[in-house]
Order: sequence, then structure tokens, then C-alpha cells
Amino acid sequence: MTSTAPKPATSPETTAPRDTFDSLDPRDGSVVATHPRHTPDQVEAVVARARAVAGWWADLGFEGRRTRLAAWRRLIIERTDELAALVSRETGKPLDDARIEVVLVIDHLHWAGKHAKAALGRKRFEAGALMVNHRATIEYRPLGVIGVLGPWNYPVFTPMGSIVYALAAGNAVVFKPSELTPTVGKWLVDSFAEVLHRTDGRGEGLFGLVTGEGETGAALCRAGVDKVAFTGSTATAKKVMATCAETLTPILVECGGKDALLVDHDADLDDAAAAAVWGAMSNAGQTCVGVERVYVVDSVAEAFLDKVAQRAAKIQPGAGPRSIYGPITMPSQIGIISDQIDDALSRGGRAVVGGRDSVRAPFVDPVVLADVPEDSSAVTDETFGPTVVVNRVRDIDEAVERANASRYGLGGAVFAKKRGYEIARKLRVGMVSVNGVIAFAAMPSLPFGGVGDSGFGRIHGRDGLREFTRALAVSERRFKSINVMTFDRPGWVVKAMTVLAGLIYRRNR
Repeated sequence: MTSTAPKPATSPETTAPRDTFDSLDPRDGSVVATHPRHTPDQVEAVVARARAVAGWWADLGFEGRRTRLAAWRRLIIERTDELAALVSRETGKPLDDARIEVVLVIDHLHWAGKHAKAALGRKRFEAGALMVNHRATIEYRPLGVIGVLGPWNYPVFTPMGSIVYALAAGNAVVFKPSELTPTVGKWLVDSFAEVLHRTDGRGEGLFGLVTGEGETGAALCRAGVDKVAFTGSTATAKKVMATCAETLTPILVECGGKDALLVDHDADLDDAAAAAVWGAMSNAGQTCVGVERVYVVDSVAEAFLDKVAQRAAKIQPGAGPRSIYGPITMPSQIGIISDQIDDALSRGGRAVVGGRDSVRAPFVDPVVLADVPEDSSAVTDETFGPTVVVNRVRDIDEAVERANASRYGLGGAVFAKKRGYEIARKLRVGMVSVNGVIAFAAMPSLPFGGVGDSGFGRIHGRDGLREFTRALAVSERRFKSINVMTFDRPGWVVKAMTVLAGLIYRRNR
């Protein structure tokens, strides 16, 4: 079956592939589309085409780029159902979940185009008392060509967090989607090409596509791009970093997480339970900032666990377009989920909902585990499945301590009526939702990224725009005066400057 992606007047792919691979619907194994497996030479050619038009795109300026990104936004709005259906087919997720993903991207497209100038445009700064005859300015210039290595779990929302912000900042982009969701990636590339063809009749290859497995991703890292934005596992991130290190290519890394939700004694337990179940089970638990651990203060633990169990027990996965959640998209993840459940139960944990029999490939029913040892793989390792561990703690300080003990540090959540923000500040993560889950991801103004094994760098927000630029600092002499930066300066100048600095700064704090 062929892709439903819009077809540009001129395809950005002109080199015949060496061989091909199929993308499959994980619900039934049917073929969604067939794609080329690009060779290193072909990847270099796509990067070269992107670089050839990168200057034109940068020269359009903030308003010119904003206009074209707005046109792309309108096209996606018009074809939301088409794109969502494609996402649903390649990932297996319910249609409504796919629609949410597309709608979030529409919001980010608007924000990035609107705020790029304010975040990156030239600004004047104080030159300092000793350089009063100079003007000091900073602006953020595009890097050139950005390589984006995307994931499969949110094949629109996650990579577009890099793609949209890189484009708004003035860069060209070459995108390698996951080999599990290449048709979604092709739809995005083709739709943007269609917009540029309508508005300019040029710009072919500005947003380029390469498809394949790990070898293709490595080729993109070696193809001379100016920065790589990667989303995926920590293990793969280390390989990508090693490849980029060969050419000192900078990299932005967003890896997985083992995000914790903390429940204080005064929390609204109904809200907290609803958030915990949705955060753990939505998208079949295949969310990097999903809830994988819950630490609940002992005084409310039993009541909270009962509410979680009641909610989780009502959920069933399925293959239908309106199922609560779908299958495990990557078949190899089934074994990891099963092993973690076994480890938790064999070491004294108890299954409050589900258990070993919940794993029935390609689906996994909800699993709620309690009283699991902190060194169990169910607590220490990312699961990426619809399971959650609920452990009780003495107080919220112990909850923070346990949450921070993880080698990961992506996101987190806190439920508390009085101390929510205070608790959030103590978590060693990049983002926290207070009395909610994952809300930060839906806010384009907030930077998104982690620490530790969850990676480094930020997408979204002003930080995300600047991630794809270089700071350009410029000093301009405004009028002639004695120039210290020359051998022609009078002999008394340095002594006078030293005295002046002492007079100015001895009294200033």
C-alpha cells in the first residue's frame, strides 16, 4: 500500500536507493509503505541539497520564515485526519491519540514562528565602563544544516520539536525518522515541500528525508551536518555521540526516563490517581516522560493505591481506532516489559492489577505493582510499557530522595496542595508538572530536556530555538578615542585605566 502523504511537485529524493524496507502496522503486520534504505553516498547528497538552499532560507529573515511556517501549519490543520490516520497505522496508537499529537505540533509551529525574532534577534547590551566608546550586541545566527534522528513512539510531536525550531531559527534540516515510522516522516517532508513549491517555486531539499536503520543514522552523523538532534534510548545515544565525535559535530540528546510522580499527604487523591494511570498507560506506556514510578506518603498510600487499582482495572488495550491504547509498537520491547514484571514479583513486589499474564503480544494489559524493591529493574530501568510501580514512603522528603536516586532525570510530577512548587524545585529533572502530568510538553514556551542518562540540551521554547544557533557577539566602535587595543596607545593609559577601574568597582557590588 502506498503512502497517503501529499506529493510535492518535485520530490526531494532523486537518487535510486540500493534496496528497500517495509514499514508495518504493529496491530496486524500489514505493510504500510515501502521505503529506500539510503546509503552513505545518498545521505551525503541529501545533506548537500539542504546546504545549497540553507542560505536562501536564512536570508528570508524571521518574518519570511514565519509566513512559510504558518502556511505549513494551515496545511497540517487541513489534513489533520490524514496525518493522524497514518500515525495510527504505523504506531498502532488510537486515532484520537494521534490527533492530539498533531494538534500539539500545530501549536508549536505557531509559537516557534511567532517568537523566533524575540529569542534570536539582535539585542544591545552594556559595553562596560571601560569601553564606553563601543556598542555591544548579540544575535543568534543559524548553524546551517541540522540532522534530526527521530523516534517512533511520537513520530510527529517529538521530532517536530527539533525540526520546527531549527527551521524557525533559519536552518535547513535533514530528517531520518525511525525505521518503524518512516511513512510519517515522509508525509512531513513532502507536505513542507508542497508549501515551498506553492509560495516560492523553490527550496527543494530544504527539509530533506533519509530513511533506513542505524547505518543510515550513522551516515547522517558523518555527512557534514552542523548539529545532530537525537531522540531515543540512552544506549543508542552513546553510539550516536561516539559517531558525532569523529567530526566534532555537536549533538542534542533526549533519551528516556524513569519519571516519578510524588503524592504528598494533602494531595487530591482522585486527581493524583487519574493522572498516575493516564501518565503510565496512555500510548501503551510508550512515553519518555510517562509515569513509571509513584512515591506516595504512607498516610494516604492505601487510599491512593485503591483509586489507582480501580481505574487501571477498567482499561483494556485494543486494535480499534477508539481503543484506550494500542499495541507495543516495537516487538523487542515485549521481552523487556515481561522481564521487569517477573523481577518485581520474584523479589517480593505484589501485583495489584495484572501481572505476568498481562503480557500477550502485541498487547500488554495494565499492570500496577506495589512494594517493589528500589533496586529492582522495574524501578531502575525504563520500561516503555503500560506498567507502574507504586511504593510508599515515610514523607515527601523520602519521596524526593528516592525519585532523585535514578540515573535518569527527564521529567516528573508532584501532587500536593500546599508545597507543590517547593517540592518540584528539589527534583533533579528538566521539567515538572505540579498537580498534573506531562503538561509541560504541551506548552511551547517551556524548554524540554533532561539531565543524567536522560540526555542534555533543550527543545521547545526560547532555549529550543537557541539550541540550533550560534551566538554572534559584535563590538562596534561608536566614536574615536584613545584605543587601548593598539601599540600606539600613550604610556599613561593603562595606569589611568587601572585607577579608573578601582574607583568604579571598589564601591560597586
